[in-house]
Amino acid sequence: EQQIMMPGALAVVVCSCLLHIREIHSFSLSMKSSSGGQFIGFDLGTSGVRISVIEANENANSSKVAYEEIHSHAIPWKGGVYDDANVWMESVESLLQHAKESDAMKNSLENVRSICVSGTSASCVLVDGKNVAKPSRTPSRMYNFDVISSVTAQGLDPIHGVRALDLIGKFAPGQHTARSATGSLAKLLSWHDEKPLQKGERLCHQSDYIALRLMSNDKACGSQRNERFLCSDWHNCLKLGYDVRELEWPSWLLDCLESVGLSPQSVLPTKVVSPGEPMGTISADVARRLSLSDHTIIVGGTTDSNAAFLAAIASDPAVAPGTAVVSLGSTLAIKQVSTSYVEDASVGVYSHRYPSVLLEQRSDREEAWLVGGASNVGCAVLRQEKFSVEELNELSNGIDPNTESPLAYYPLTRKGERFPVADGNMEPKLEPKPDNRRDYLHGILQGISTVEKDGFITLGKLGANPSVPGKIWTCGGGAQNDMWSRMRQRRLQEEFGIANAVVEKANNVEASYGAAILAAASFR
Repeated sequence: EQQIMMPGALAVVVCSCLLHIREIHSFSLSMKSSSGGQFIGFDLGTSGVRISVIEANENANSSKVAYEEIHSHAIPWKGGVYDDANVWMESVESLLQHAKESDAMKNSLENVRSICVSGTSASCVLVDGKNVAKPSRTPSRMYNFDVISSVTAQGLDPIHGVRALDLIGKFAPGQHTARSATGSLAKLLSWHDEKPLQKGERLCHQSDYIALRLMSNDKACGSQRNERFLCSDWHNCLKLGYDVRELEWPSWLLDCLESVGLSPQSVLPTKVVSPGEPMGTISADVARRLSLSDHTIIVGGTTDSNAAFLAAIASDPAVAPGTAVVSLGSTLAIKQVSTSYVEDASVGVYSHRYPSVLLEQRSDREEAWLVGGASNVGCAVLRQEKFSVEELNELSNGIDPNTESPLAYYPLTRKGERFPVADGNMEPKLEPKPDNRRDYLHGILQGISTVEKDGFITLGKLGANPSVPGKIWTCGGGAQNDMWSRMRQRRLQEEFGIANAVVEKANNVEASYGAAILAAASFR
């Protein structure tokens, strides 16, 4: 997202994130021990790729371990192409080489103990199990590829996407997130409808693909063997239909695939692990080529928004259920830690299972969830209404955050809302417009904060536990406006009648940093 206000400084030393959920007020996220080393996180985003390298910074007077980000670097997609799987891998290799040559790494990657990859949600590719370096179909289908509208926009017949969604509708439970036209399952089935999958073709999510290449034993990747074993993670597989509560592929999905002649064992990931859980060791051939130790562990990946959540809360030494991250970019998005699972696709609310490697008590009976939704309201309206950064800063200084504006705006930029209410016909409400630009800005910022407040109310009504937010970490351009943060905090405290609804600015929100935290999690 483009930022509306000046970006904040990047934090370099933080605590990592362990959750204790037996006591609702004791949800610690701090590392207790570590055996040192360096940990790498990659984020394959919409505009490019970023790497973060962290290492333990142990305090002899504390049982906790802080992590310092010793290297971070980003590069844009080569030629602006973001849907070419080989470009993904080339970019990862380029960032590893850059990291090796950096002052922080001292021309060596030998101390890297593990790697975790974050990718955009539901971005996927089909690969040949015997030659993963060459995707079997191109281009990849990215996070925003809609099996109907994206095909129509290309002037092609959308019948394959229509049939894929009809099929999913016959098998998937009502309101299931896998029903989405941009989900991984819809993409898999539409590919198959266009041309039946061949023997050995498998679905890979973006982060799965990089992990597969790093662990690959294929000749095309520099090895002499042709054995493939595809792993994925809870977060990426959610929109493929994986049951994140029972931790299995559900019977409805197996029946759905078999009804069109697809073998679930052939096309689905063989193993699905918690984000951050070890999947395997790097290929010796790849390790040698990339100057990594051949003991480097590849761990389960995640999606960009979940990785950014982990980065945002990383500096909090005592995260509790109710801890939330609010992104105030072009649109407003909320994620909240809950001890209960919440799902309602009609308003775009679903739950990602919290990584088990970050739970203090590692057990199948222990679970926590990241529940959330995203509105069409956000800071994009400020661009639309032609507020400059300088004007925003100047006018904000003249607004009293403790005073309510009489203006009841719903500041959409276009018709249609998805969360906290789903109403495709909802119109923007930015009238009446006062003559004073300061009062106008006050009304807009208050309107966005009302949507935020209603979002938390909706999550509570749908079953999030606790039903009210606690500490709220903010990222995105809007996080830089201190007056707005104080306004949001006051209004949330008044709405929920609690004083511990504290709004703070996140120190680091880079998804690559969150991925690096996951890479380190299994070494505590």
